[in-house]
Amino acid sequence: MDGQKEAVVNAATKSAGHARQRSTIGFPYTDLKSAIELADAIHSQVGLRDCDDDQLAAWTNQSSKSSTFRVQVYAARTFSVLEGEGSKHKLSELGRAIVDPKQAREAKARAFLAVPLYKAVYEKYRGGVLPPAAALSRDMVALGVSEKQKDRARLVFERSAEEAGFFEHGKKHLVMPGVAYQPEAPGENENGSEKPEPETGGGGEPPSSKLHPFIQGLLQTLPKTETEWAVSARVKWLQTAANIFDLIYKGDGGIKIEMAMAQRSPRPSE
Repeated sequence: MDGQKEAVVNAATKSAGHARQRSTIGFPYTDLKSAIELADAIHSQVGLRDCDDDQLAAWTNQSSKSSTFRVQVYAARTFSVLEGEGSKHKLSELGRAIVDPKQAREAKARAFLAVPLYKAVYEKYRGGVLPPAAALSRDMVALGVSEKQKDRARLVFERSAEEAGFFEHGKKHLVMPGVAYQPEAPGENENGSEKPEPETGGGGEPPSSKLHPFIQGLLQTLPKTETEWAVSARVKWLQTAANIFDLIYKGDGGIKIEMAMAQRSPRPSE
């Protein structure tokens, strides 16, 4: 009986240890370049239409039943380059951009940051220096990579960062390439909170580029708050605004701006 109990305890311990080794953060097992190869194959063969496993494997000289092909498909979906269900695949919006030479540079950066592990590493070391390989592998374990996969995850990360342009300034710095894309969502800071509305005074840009250029220029001439602004200058600004309103808006009559000087009556003699 004791032997049976010991066997059960050993089996449970082994099972628990196996569970602890499972990664809890998403990352691919092959790099961004291999994901782009699948995107290029689909684009060259069927464009925006979908395809199945057998077709995609044949186009890339693989077997649809091979583990290498399955890993490559998983990577392409992790990078958000391909989408689909089961054995059906097609280019995602990001995949369509990545096969377009005019959009490829920005699309690669977006694909790199679409991987949860890579986004986490980028945010952690943004503006700093990447640690040596062994330390980076340990950091990935802390982020959710299993101990068994840490070195492979790091190597694939490094190759993908190179492909996406994040190592253009050296492999010690993970730097966003010069593209228009920003990793945080529009209207949000990195912590998810809403960004404050931009100020319009002091020469700053107006809050909406949809305003008429004359209005934009007028707003840019406003002085900063809490500063001196002579009354005569205020009147001149308002007169200019009135003239602009007459020019760009419809309506009867106009607005007349005048500066009234208050008459000071002499104080009564004491």
